[in-house]
Amino acid sequence: MLIFRQLFDPTSSTYTYLLGCSVTKEAVLIDPVFEQVRRDSALIAELGLKLLWTLETHVHADHVTGAWLLKQREQCGIALAEASGAAGADRLLKDGDRVAFGKRSLEVRATPGHTSGCLTYVLDDESMAFTGDCVLIRGSGRTDFQQGDARALYRSVRSRIFSLPETCLLYPAHDYRGLTVSSVAEEKKYNPRLGGEVGEADYAGYMKNLNLPHPKQIDVAVPANLRCGRPGNDAGALQDPDWAPLRFTFSGVWEVEPHWLEENLDKVRVVDVREPNEFSGPLGHIRGAQLVPLGELGAKAAEIPRDKPVVAVCRAGSRSAHATAILLKAGFSDVANLPGGMLRWRGEGRAVDGGAV
Repeated sequence: MLIFRQLFDPTSSTYTYLLGCSVTKEAVLIDPVFEQVRRDSALIAELGLKLLWTLETHVHADHVTGAWLLKQREQCGIALAEASGAAGADRLLKDGDRVAFGKRSLEVRATPGHTSGCLTYVLDDESMAFTGDCVLIRGSGRTDFQQGDARALYRSVRSRIFSLPETCLLYPAHDYRGLTVSSVAEEKKYNPRLGGEVGEADYAGYMKNLNLPHPKQIDVAVPANLRCGRPGNDAGALQDPDWAPLRFTFSGVWEVEPHWLEENLDKVRVVDVREPNEFSGPLGHIRGAQLVPLGELGAKAAEIPRDKPVVAVCRAGSRSAHATAILLKAGFSDVANLPGGMLRWRGEGRAVDGGAV
């Protein structure tokens, strides 16, 4: 029996897939997201699984992989396409390879086109395939960067994916409408880009004229993923604070969710790094917050008591993220940022002192 879980990252609309052997409890994880590693590790532990490999369908441009961080936490290997050009992998995969996990395995199929190093993973009984950005539900990945090639993608889909049994379920790396799964039969019939009587030239012409903006995270994600997600701040990524349920971002900042902060204000010290006019302005400020403008934080860090963990806050979360780095440099050990800042806090209807009604 197969253990299977489909996980979702709402920020990048990325699906991560956990597959495990129910007999041996060995598992693989396809397309992990850096910010979701703690979630993934918790699930792996709860299910009693031993993670053998993280598998990448390609070098992503819209999020940073969690492969390196999972390797540190789970002592698993990292595997991705030999053609990807990435460094730091434990296994470079080629067309026809198999990745075993217990009594189950995945067949590796090279499906270039979205990028030159795209792979599709097909379950041993051909009941499921994980297509990355090659085939999306009623769509396909773009082909205008990272050595993309529309004609190559069309041929990959038609020869390596649509050749699977029509009952084979297709699981993409992304969906932006809440759809979770399709099938070979559905996509062959209903995919407006790749199905029906659409020819190679039709598809290439369609893709040439999409004129899409580049992914917002491409300048961060691609270089990071070419080193398998290894961050610059190794030590910070490996620490696991226990004073709050924190989320570690690839930029090296720990974040705390507003709902936890509101319920635990007595357990932390809130430092507001906005300017005085903002502190007393329309957004108000969090009860008990200590005002220390960002430009003065380095000089005044010694004035902040160290008896509690510190949560930095600003208008939108950017200045306060920088403030956490200043505080860490000043010797504070338990520091987190409030993502979204006071805009999010007020937007969610949370209590403030002062501010507009």
